[in-house]
Amino acid sequence: MADTTPAAGDRHGPIILFDAECVLCSVNAQFVLRHDKAGYFRLASMQGDVGAEIYRRHGMDPTNPASMLVVEGDRVRQDSDAVLTIYEALGMPWRLAAIVRVIPAFLRDPVYRFVARNRYRWFGKRERCWVAPPEYRDRIL
Repeated sequence: MADTTPAAGDRHGPIILFDAECVLCSVNAQFVLRHDKAGYFRLASMQGDVGAEIYRRHGMDPTNPASMLVVEGDRVRQDSDAVLTIYEALGMPWRLAAIVRVIPAFLRDPVYRFVARNRYRWFGKRERCWVAPPEYRDRIL
């Protein structure tokens, strides 16, 4: 079976690695798919083979998804930088989220991690991973 794991330097756009068991994360993934009209981002769940491999490649445990990642070639963004990177790329009005970058990451990231630690309790956890509708399957790894 051929390796479908995107390599560094892959010519496609950035990959968003998300927790498909997390309701909040899945809703965010759906939002990105709906608003990313250019198809810039691809998505991979941490629970899937491709997503787990990419997560491990960057020194993280996919069975303990503490952070969403945005991977583009050799560059990896996580925590609040990952979120802001996504919304900036979606264009207006979502690009306005960039104003949050005036707050240094060392102040933003603890807030991100606090929400991440409590996301299942506050938003719920799916018994099965969210599966993208057919019209978006070409963007899911």
